[in-house]
Amino acid sequence: MANIIDVKTDNDLQYQYFPVSSDAIRFEVETPNDAHLALTMGPQESNPMYEVFIGGWNNTKSVIRRNKIKPDKVTVDTPDIVSSHEFRGFWIRWDGGVVSAGREGEAIPFIAWTDPDPFAIAYVGVCTGWGATGTWKIEVSPIILREIDYKVLDGANLRWERVHNQILPLDAIVGGFENEPLFIARAEHNHSLTPGKYVRSQGMAFLPWGGREHPKTEFEVLCGYDYQWVKSSGHSIPENAFVAGYSENRHEPVYVGRWKFDGFLITGKVHALYGTCYLPYQGKEIEVGCYEILVKPSVITRGCFSDSS
Repeated sequence: MANIIDVKTDNDLQYQYFPVSSDAIRFEVETPNDAHLALTMGPQESNPMYEVFIGGWNNTKSVIRRNKIKPDKVTVDTPDIVSSHEFRGFWIRWDGGVVSAGREGEAIPFIAWTDPDPFAIAYVGVCTGWGATGTWKIEVSPIILREIDYKVLDGANLRWERVHNQILPLDAIVGGFENEPLFIARAEHNHSLTPGKYVRSQGMAFLPWGGREHPKTEFEVLCGYDYQWVKSSGHSIPENAFVAGYSENRHEPVYVGRWKFDGFLITGKVHALYGTCYLPYQGKEIEVGCYEILVKPSVITRGCFSDSS
């Protein structure tokens, strides 16, 4: 279920940040000009970062900028795109290095730019300035319209989809970052069904198993919007944790986990029996005791259980 955040911004160009777990946001804004958004790795201005300015230059132009460096990456004329008298809806998406923005209800963006050196987006900031204040309604994890030649799957429920020819479903989940966005994948390995990561540039998934990282050309990616990351450790598994597969011996459930390692955010598997998150990285299986685990927030839960059997 979408989460709506109400934000008011002053005439000070000071970003207010909130976390995002998908590769898009949808929002409505009421402002006379200069609706500014920042896409960052943390809750502050940083390098790298993207900025999308909607209705700048006295509500005549919109731009995409990287690291506050001019000239801007792309500038388009957008006269009267925002308004001080009514809310107007927009979406912004970042996927595979493509940053794009469009109007609510329109599949084709009015501005887009491809970054040859993309990075993971974990926070979005909003602000106004240049004489403008703003009121925002921001929807986290929306379904975004895109220019496509096949039907968008309805609903937000999590599901697994096979990948062919490196073509991803529209709602494939970005779970981490390792020089590029990482998608959540799973595949069969040695009588197990094991989650790991999909590296799009290599066209392969990588699984942690038996102390090694195992590449797979036949795999599935996780899709949907009904998910959230929850910090955990050891044997503490939330009751609404999403079961992603099973182990090779007694078919114990395994879950999707992720954690930071060597400056990256890597997706892997959590095995409750061992109280460990396993990450596939540079040919090895990395073990961490603290991790984030993927859960379904729509499922009513009473907390965590300890599975040490």
